[in-house]
Amino acid sequence: MRLLRKAIPITIALIVGATVLVAWIDPLKVLVRLPLDAGKLVIHGTKITMESPKLSGYTRDRRWYEMNAQAAAQDVTKPDMVELVEVRAKIETGDQSTIFLSAKDGLFNRKASILTLNHNVLLKSTSGYEMHLEEAIVDTAKGEVVSNKPVAVFTQDATLNADRLEVEKSGEIVRFVGTVVMNLEKLGDAKQPPVKP
Repeated sequence: MRLLRKAIPITIALIVGATVLVAWIDPLKVLVRLPLDAGKLVIHGTKITMESPKLSGYTRDRRWYEMNAQAAAQDVTKPDMVELVEVRAKIETGDQSTIFLSAKDGLFNRKASILTLNHNVLLKSTSGYEMHLEEAIVDTAKGEVVSNKPVAVFTQDATLNADRLEVEKSGEIVRFVGTVVMNLEKLGDAKQPPVKP
């Protein structure tokens, strides 16, 4: 559980950080100023699609991150909505491990500051935990995350499954809701005495 208490806030920070990518890759803004790594722009009807947008840099606390997507699209008739395909991100944590985020698709409502990641949302850390979700609805202004679909968390010592996930105050409060099942693989550091033949 200690690992979960550390992992969840870092995970939330990464998901919220993914909105930086969305704000940066706004295809309508790209038409005005084309950055060097903007990828290819395709205009089809009222929709502008940017292929392979990417962003990398350092957070305020000097942690390296990299974010990209297969494509980002915006319909000029709906300028507040940015569609994302195959979102990928990675960020260095304070303990020098790395967290990887992936989602099949996403939708960012710039006006409401809501990022919705859908289908095979996976968070994986080199420190030994994974979180699997079918959706993550992130309120980037409030630092809140909700998943109304089942969530599974895997660590080296335990697995946790729940019907729903609620995260408030940027990870200070984490609730697993509904039918919550936790399986512990190891209890403490107690060692079993050797079995004599």
